[in-house]
Amino acid sequence: MIHVVTGPSGCGKSSLIRLVLAATPGVRFSVSHTTRPRRPTEVEGRDYYFIDAAEFKRLIRRNAFVEWAVVHGSLYGTSRKELRKGQDGDLILDIDVQGARQVRAKVKDAVFTFVLPPSFETLRERLLGRGQDGPQAIAERLETAKKEARESPRFEHVIINDDLNEAADELAAIIVCRRTRRAARMKDIRRVLASFRKG
Repeated sequence: MIHVVTGPSGCGKSSLIRLVLAATPGVRFSVSHTTRPRRPTEVEGRDYYFIDAAEFKRLIRRNAFVEWAVVHGSLYGTSRKELRKGQDGDLILDIDVQGARQVRAKVKDAVFTFVLPPSFETLRERLLGRGQDGPQAIAERLETAKKEARESPRFEHVIINDDLNEAADELAAIIVCRRTRRAARMKDIRRVLASFRKG
């Protein structure tokens, strides 16, 4: 099952996804491509595939992405190859709202979760506190966040990330709950029902 997790920059979606990945068996992370510079704590192939704009555009021309977008001046995209990892088990995509719209249009049966901060002021404090952007970039991110937050009612699941551990528990619960849907368990159900016929 493919799980799309989105929300404004600074809402904490990446942090809660890391907690879910560490605590929930059978869940994998979809690594996106980006043209933005690598941050000191990021690892190539774990956090992103870092490529230049020319290579990114070449992949666009080859239709290699299921979604891609320009976000705060950099290109981001999820490759079709990466998405195939969702055929076995659960795959989490950490993408922006534009990308989530594209995946919704192209991928059947994906699960969509929107992460909100507890308030706009908290979001501002988080963006300032992480010390990764200058005042102009933070102002742009906050303006984008106002537009993105208005889209949250269109998502089937919404997590308000006030407490990171609780938010991670909610995301894990969504993933585990979806595993029990009849459509997802037909192979196991048939096996169990066959045992009843033999008994």
